[in-house]
Amino acid sequence: MARKIPMRKCILTNEMHPKADLIRVVVNKEGEVAADATGKLNGRGSYVVKDLDKVNDARAKKVLEKVIGKSTETLDPVYDEIIRLIYREDIPKR
Repeated sequence: MARKIPMRKCILTNEMHPKADLIRVVVNKEGEVAADATGKLNGRGSYVVKDLDKVNDARAKKVLEKVIGKSTETLDPVYDEIIRLIYREDIPKR
């Protein structure tokens, strides 16, 4: 029997993708926002597609700030971490 593939909705595109194709963004109890490479950090998780163009468009439009509710502070370090994780995935494993 085929295994069910877990699907999650990307907060940037509002499209459903397999969970493995997304990066988790977490807001913890203290209100800190971080990109979660492991998928196991404590806090409220949202998912972002691994697509540089969509992440850069989201940065320009401040989509994460609107969705997460951090309109007063910039989330540039979180965008940078998401981009770093995307590039890390593109490296072929030996």
